[in-house]
Amino acid sequence: MDVVAAASDLRSRRQVALAPPKRPASRALSRGDGASLRIAMLAPPWISVPPPGYGGVEWVVSALTEALVARGHAVTLFCAPGSASSASVVTLLDECHPGEIERSIHEADHVARAFAEIESAADERRFDVVHDHCGFTALAMADRLDTPVVHTLHGPFTTSTATFYQRHGSKAALVGISQAQLATAPAGLHAVAAIPNPIDVRAWPLREDKDDYLLWVGRMTPEKGPHRAITAARAAGVRLVLAGVIQPGQQEFFDREVAPHLDGDRVRFVGEVGGAVKHDLFAGARALLVPIRWEEPFGMVMVEALACGTPVIAFPEGAARELVVDGTTGFLVDDEQAMGAAVADLPAISARDCRAWVAEHCDVDVVAAAYEQTYRSVARRRATPPRAQA
Repeated sequence: MDVVAAASDLRSRRQVALAPPKRPASRALSRGDGASLRIAMLAPPWISVPPPGYGGVEWVVSALTEALVARGHAVTLFCAPGSASSASVVTLLDECHPGEIERSIHEADHVARAFAEIESAADERRFDVVHDHCGFTALAMADRLDTPVVHTLHGPFTTSTATFYQRHGSKAALVGISQAQLATAPAGLHAVAAIPNPIDVRAWPLREDKDDYLLWVGRMTPEKGPHRAITAARAAGVRLVLAGVIQPGQQEFFDREVAPHLDGDRVRFVGEVGGAVKHDLFAGARALLVPIRWEEPFGMVMVEALACGTPVIAFPEGAARELVVDGTTGFLVDDEQAMGAAVADLPAISARDCRAWVAEHCDVDVVAAAYEQTYRSVARRRATPPRAQA
C-alpha cells in the first residue's frame, strides 16, 4: 500500500507555515442572507490555526472561520502565533504553548488581551458577537463583556466541568456538538443548539473502489480502543492500519496493548498523518473501525471517513449513534466479534450515500449557516431591552 508507506514517511516531515490566503469575495448579500455580522472568533492559545498536526478544536475554528468569511461576514480571529486565515488575524501571545495545554496562566492572559481588544473597538467596528472556543476562562468572564458570547462545548462533561458549567453556563449562549453530549449535561444547563463540527466535504476525495485494509485513527488510549480494533480486524481476516498520535502518558498503554501485535503487514502503525496522505488513507480504507468505550461528544474521524465514502463500523457509544446511520453509512455493533463480522456486510453500503449524508449534516457551509442563525438570535436578544423581552 503506497499510501501507508507515505503515511509512515510523513512523521519525519516538518510543516511549513502558509501565508494567509486572500479574502474571498462576499457571497452573503447576493443570496439575501441578511446584513453582514462582525464576529470575534476566539481560538485557544495553545496551537496555531489551522494546526500543523493534531489539533481538533483548531481545525474546527479554521474551517468555520473560512466559511463565515466566504459568506460575507467580517471575522476577526484571535489566535495563537503562526496562524493563517482569510479573516483578520490578531495574535495575542508571543509564542504557542502546545506542551502546556490547559495551563491557566496562558489561557487567562490570552483571553484578557482578547477581551481588551474587543471592548476597545470603535463604535463603527464593534463586534456583534464573540464566538468562544477557548475553554473556561472566557465563559467565566463572559458577563464582563457588553458583546454577547456564544460558547461551543468542545469536550465531555466530567464531575469538575459539570460544576463549572452549572456556575457559569448562564453567562453565554451554549452550543453543543451533539445531542449525545447535551444528554450528559448537568441538570439545569441550557444549550441553544446542537451544531456538529464542520468539515469541508469538497476538500476530501470520494473513492468508491477501496483497498483491502481497515483503518483505525485516534489517540492511543483504552477508551479509543486500538487494541479492540486489532481483535476485530483479526476476526474479519483483513489487514489493519493504525494511525494517530502517542501523547504524553500513553506510551505504556501502546507498548503493552498495541506494539506486540505490530508485524508490518497484517497490523501496521503509521503514526500521526496529515494532508494528502491522511486523505488518501481515509479514502482507500474498506471501513473505519471505531470501537470506543466512552461517551465521546463527537468523533471527527467518523465524519472524515464518511466524506471519503468510507463506511464506519462503531460501537453505539456517544455521538456514534448520531453519526453512523446503521445500514446506510455503516454499522453499529456491540463488540469486537460483531465488528469483525460486519466487515462482510460492507458491500451493502454505498460510498456515495456516506458522502451525501455527511454533506447534508456536517458540511462546513451547513454548519456556518447554523452558527450564523445562532449569532443573529443571540445578538437580537442582547439588543432587545428587558421590558420588551417580557
